[in-house]
Amino acid sequence: MQPELRFYDHLLQFSLFQGLSRAELLQMAGNTKFGFRKVAAGKPVVKAGDACQGLFFLISGQLTMVTHSDDRRYRVEEQLSTPWLLQPEVLFGAQPRYGCTVTTATEAHFITLSKDEVLRLSDDFLIFRLNLLNLLSTQSQRRGRQQWRRAPQDLRQRIVRFLLDHCVYPAGSKMVHILMEQLALEVNDSRLDVSRALNAMQADGLLILHRGRIEIPSLERLLM
Repeated sequence: MQPELRFYDHLLQFSLFQGLSRAELLQMAGNTKFGFRKVAAGKPVVKAGDACQGLFFLISGQLTMVTHSDDRRYRVEEQLSTPWLLQPEVLFGAQPRYGCTVTTATEAHFITLSKDEVLRLSDDFLIFRLNLLNLLSTQSQRRGRQQWRRAPQDLRQRIVRFLLDHCVYPAGSKMVHILMEQLALEVNDSRLDVSRALNAMQADGLLILHRGRIEIPSLERLLM
C-alpha cells in the first residue's frame, strides 16, 4: 500500500475525519502540518497538569493511562490501544491541561495536530468542524446524565458504579490502586462489608484482589 493511502487509512480510523471525501483528504493532507511522533516503550507521552497544545492520534502501539484522585489517595491505570485520541476535551476551555499521565506500554506511533491547525481545519472544512463539535458535545452529554442515573441498589452495585465512574474508557483491563478503608469511605459503607463484597466479586471471577490494589481483567463483565 502506498504511504499516502496508509496515512488516509490512519486518519479515517478517527471520528474527526470521517465523512470527508478523498478530494477533501487530499486537500487537507497537502495544506495541513501533520506531525508524526514515535515514542519508545516505557516513555512518557504527556503528564497530568501539562498544557494541551494539540491533539495526539495513536495509530499503533499501546498506552498506559494513569489518573489520580485530587487528594492522591487512589489512582486508576488503564490500558489503551489504537485508535485512540488523547483527551481532545482539554484542548480548549477554562483548564486546557491534561488530567492524566500517559506513558507507552509498547513502542507507539502518533499523528499530531497543533491547536492552530485544529482551528484552521475547523474553518476550512465544515465536516471536520461538525465532527469536532459532535465529539465534544457527546462527551458533555454523557457526563451531564451521570447524576441522573438510577441509584445503585446494593453495595456491589455501588462498588461497580465507583469503578466505572473513575475509568476513562468503559472497557478493557484496569488496575485500581486504593486501600480498602478508602474504598469504604468512597462507597459509604464499612470496611468489613466492602471486603466481603470484593471477595464475593473475586469468587465470581470479576476481579482479582491484591494488597492495596484491585485488578479488573474486563470492565465489561462488571456491567453484565
